[in-house]
Amino acid sequence: MATIAILGTMDTKGEEHAFVADFIRRRGHQTLIIDVGTLEPPTLRPDITREEVASEAGIDLGALVAGADRGKTILGMSQAAPIVLSRLQRERKIDAVISLGGGGGTAIGTAAMRALPIGFPKIMVSTLASGNTAQYIGVKDIVMFPSIVDIAGLNRISSQILTRAAGAICGMVEAVLPITQDKPIIVASMFGNTTDCVQHARKLLEKKGYEVLIFHATGSGGRVMESLIESGLVAGVLDITTTEWADEIVGGVLSAGPTRLEAAARLGVPAIVCPGCLDMVNFLGPETIPEKFKGRTLYPHNPQVTLMRTSPAEAAEIGLIIAEKLNASIGPITVMLPLGAISGISVPGKPFHDPAADEALFAAIKKNLRHDIRVVELDNRINDSFFAEACVRELLENIDSANR
Repeated sequence: MATIAILGTMDTKGEEHAFVADFIRRRGHQTLIIDVGTLEPPTLRPDITREEVASEAGIDLGALVAGADRGKTILGMSQAAPIVLSRLQRERKIDAVISLGGGGGTAIGTAAMRALPIGFPKIMVSTLASGNTAQYIGVKDIVMFPSIVDIAGLNRISSQILTRAAGAICGMVEAVLPITQDKPIIVASMFGNTTDCVQHARKLLEKKGYEVLIFHATGSGGRVMESLIESGLVAGVLDITTTEWADEIVGGVLSAGPTRLEAAARLGVPAIVCPGCLDMVNFLGPETIPEKFKGRTLYPHNPQVTLMRTSPAEAAEIGLIIAEKLNASIGPITVMLPLGAISGISVPGKPFHDPAADEALFAAIKKNLRHDIRVVELDNRINDSFFAEACVRELLENIDSANR
């Protein structure tokens, strides 16, 4: 029997949360009702009151509500709810969480869920569960469940949706998880155009006793990888594909943000870093490419994604930024430069082959990199097996160095 937290505004959404709670109890699980409402008295009696939630964050709820500013009350609860939920999770008092909400409830509920570790069951039934939900999910595995109709009473549609959502959270806690492996973890970044390199390296590292977690370098993938490094669970970083920096600098759609490459450097996690796929900036369909890039070299990766070749000037700027990020490293790190090609489509004869741009990238990295950071230049292409093997050797040496 599990304990499932039911977090929400129990004044405006009390009836709906009670419906979900009843289903969960009938399934044989316990519930812990957490009220984060601020308008009227709760219509569903909570196990943890709104006053208790606010107090854990040092917030005087009476003073907050007295201001009668809905935005400030939502912000206040969005700051307090994560503290309460993460404490309950650490103390093993809850096994999952579900919340129902409109705009305000979704903001509070997902803020609380983002404080929980990856793998912890979390469902948000929301009127906003369509389109871009990145600001609600962040880098966590929050399941956004569309409410279809507004969460405003029970009807033939909402009762079906809430039943399915309640069943889903019960299924999550009832699922038998695979046996946890105790192998040290290495995280790796990959793109379609660096797949051969990363997959070959993965097999070699697994033979050495490591578990390799691969993240697709699509912006969200880079952010999740950085988050996992921050968690302290990672033994090494195989950062083959730093392409997200091209999107960040040039203006593509797959940026991982300005903190990419910071976690391993700041924490001293052993790493190798490679300029994989920094020859490309990602856009959606060709019609989405800004007019200022008219005349640039383009490559249709698929009907939904168009790649644009980085110029020598852009490559130099990217190289400078990467060097500056790596200069903050306090642990062993090696920069691996595949002089033959930095992606599968920058090899001779392919559309992104541009030696001048590649040289501008390599030169900027080397010129601005801290003198004591090791740089290995190889004439190979990035997807050559020899290059992958060299990356593995360097990473293992860095891990050994950190453990001495």
